[in-house]
Amino acid sequence: MRAALAAVALVLLTGAGCGSARKSEPFAGPLELTEQELRGEAVFMRFCNECHPQGEASVGPSIHDKPLPGELIKLQVREGLGAMPSFGTEPIPDPDLEALVAYLFAMRDREAR
Repeated sequence: MRAALAAVALVLLTGAGCGSARKSEPFAGPLELTEQELRGEAVFMRFCNECHPQGEASVGPSIHDKPLPGELIKLQVREGLGAMPSFGTEPIPDPDLEALVAYLFAMRDREAR
């Protein structure tokens, strides 16, 4: 009986590890970004991707699937609410912040499809 339970547990544990490791792989293909969204992507990769890799959860929460309006995203970036650090206008000027929000919306739109 113990051997049978151990065999079932082994099969279940083995199967649990068979999921895809590429969770952020888009089914709809790569994003086609505007010039502003490309600029936002560069800002994201420089300041955000370390804690939100490809917009997914890591040190910080997932951000590509949050239905937040742009003004709240900007407030979060500027004020650094919770565990997130604040980013003033020195590292991220207002035009770059606008581009970042546009990029986040493009990621969110892709996830909605």
